[in-house]
Amino acid sequence: MSLIVLATTNPGKANEFQSILGENFEVFVPLELPFVLEDGETLAENAYKKARGASDYLGLAALADDSGLFVAALDGQPGVHSARFAGQDSDDAANRAKLIEMIRGISDRRAYFATVLCLCAPGTPFDEAIFFEGRCDGELLDHEAGSNGFGYDPIFVPQDGDGRTFGEMTANEKAELSHRSKAISKLRVSLLEKPF
Repeated sequence: MSLIVLATTNPGKANEFQSILGENFEVFVPLELPFVLEDGETLAENAYKKARGASDYLGLAALADDSGLFVAALDGQPGVHSARFAGQDSDDAANRAKLIEMIRGISDRRAYFATVLCLCAPGTPFDEAIFFEGRCDGELLDHEAGSNGFGYDPIFVPQDGDGRTFGEMTANEKAELSHRSKAISKLRVSLLEKPF
């Protein structure tokens, strides 16, 4: 069994990774991680900063991710600022409320979620880190529907779904479509072919 050190403070995310990676991998979440300022201009830069920070701190290879919601009519906002869209200390509800207010009256509600995973060992430069990407296209509602998931899930309807938001889906239903599960699946295939 391969150990995956996941740089996150979100236990739900660790469960999602474990569920998708399966029994050949064990996801380990450190109790303590250094603070990493997510000031990168891209998801890849932020994922790298988190993975490299954890890797250097722990002396082990580490995996981190960064995700964002990109709205066509808002020139890609909230993008890399998705987690802090309504302000530095904003919560999911505040971020959704701000986005709903911004898209009201806009007919083009196309959006996509993107995730970038970064796997690196201590001291690994950016251009030698390993990245995996996932994307899920869809559209936004101007109201919330469902209470499952987190973040923007209650207002995002994936285009390959059945018309429900991620917030209305079970974790397993969401995993079949989500950006993060697509990236994690790519990671899984890569690690099964060539362990890191």
